[in-house]
Amino acid sequence: MKDNYYFDNAATTWPKPEPVYQFMDSFFRSHGVNPGRSGSELAVEAEQMIFSTRRMLGEFFGFSGDPNRVVFSLNATDSLNIALRGLLQQGDHLVISELEHNAVLRTANHLERDFGIGVSRVKPDQQGFIDPAQIESTLTSATKAIVLNHASNVVGTVQNIRAVAEIANRHGVTFIVDTAQTAGVLPIDMSWGIDVLTFTGHKGLYGPMGIGGLIVGENINLKPMRFGGTGVDSASPFQPDGYPHALEAGTLSMPGVAGLNAAQKWFAELGTNTEAADSSHQTLCRAALEHIHHTEMAHVERIWTHLSTLKKVTTLGSLADGEHIAVVSFTVDGIAAQQVAEMLDADYHICARAGLQCAPGVHENFNTTGIGGAVRVSPGYFTEQTDVDHLLASLTELLG
Repeated sequence: MKDNYYFDNAATTWPKPEPVYQFMDSFFRSHGVNPGRSGSELAVEAEQMIFSTRRMLGEFFGFSGDPNRVVFSLNATDSLNIALRGLLQQGDHLVISELEHNAVLRTANHLERDFGIGVSRVKPDQQGFIDPAQIESTLTSATKAIVLNHASNVVGTVQNIRAVAEIANRHGVTFIVDTAQTAGVLPIDMSWGIDVLTFTGHKGLYGPMGIGGLIVGENINLKPMRFGGTGVDSASPFQPDGYPHALEAGTLSMPGVAGLNAAQKWFAELGTNTEAADSSHQTLCRAALEHIHHTEMAHVERIWTHLSTLKKVTTLGSLADGEHIAVVSFTVDGIAAQQVAEMLDADYHICARAGLQCAPGVHENFNTTGIGGAVRVSPGYFTEQTDVDHLLASLTELLG
């Protein structure tokens, strides 16, 4: 038995690709300076690495605008706060879904209670999908934005963001997409009609914790919510207007950006297995994503099929081909979710996630709140077949 069998990649991917560890360490050792704060050669080179990361991420997400509108933050939650608080003001109306993570739910609740912003919450169907027509039916003359997660971190269902983007654009409403669960797993293209895209680095993008970002479309202007040093225009008494400095106050996590830089190159290298060497960064990365998603979903299909043979187990949602990510959540008759996870950990060295997964709205819709939520297992690209074998055998022994 291994020390650990890791099935919590929806929380954070682990391990990371080896080049990510290596480049973070080597670059921080060789360029441990403050970029943009001096004209030294090291500082300029550090700034060049940061800009190249913005450029690669822009291409990765199909953004054709200025790479400086790829703004770095702490994580996806931070990015969503920057986007929503920078866009909305008293009297505006916001549309979200009940499938959202607390990064959106709590932020919307505070905007509603503390800032006088109206919020509509759209319910999913019994399989975990949002009907775009329902979103359209909630729009009013005061609607300023729609926020939707690309995929649920609990049931794994992938939403039709292209259809929602068409609705948002037709009504002149800003469309914000939370890609925390799909960035690095599924192709995402801002040309679909996404106005603001938020991401975190530590999940499917295979970067470290503590770095995330948002891409702000050329037609969107967000008011800065944090103020301070930027290394440029220091004589100005106010935050600069230009991107990225308007939304990036203080020193960036350079090790975090270095991790994303190395991960982007790793995606491109992985994509060379199926694409010509002279293909664009986006094309190579899309090939990598197809391979990654296929690998992860093969694990999910094995797990889902096995769970269906266990009489006490109920899986949440629907395993829809092409509309699902590598997340499987389930409940067990007569055993609390937390107890199942604790037994998996203590007796079988399996790391899973139990509870509400920071998405209480999902559990309310699936009637699992009263029983403590569900057990979630989420294999990743680096999950091995033997890991899945061990999980299935353990589930049979524990729950069969």
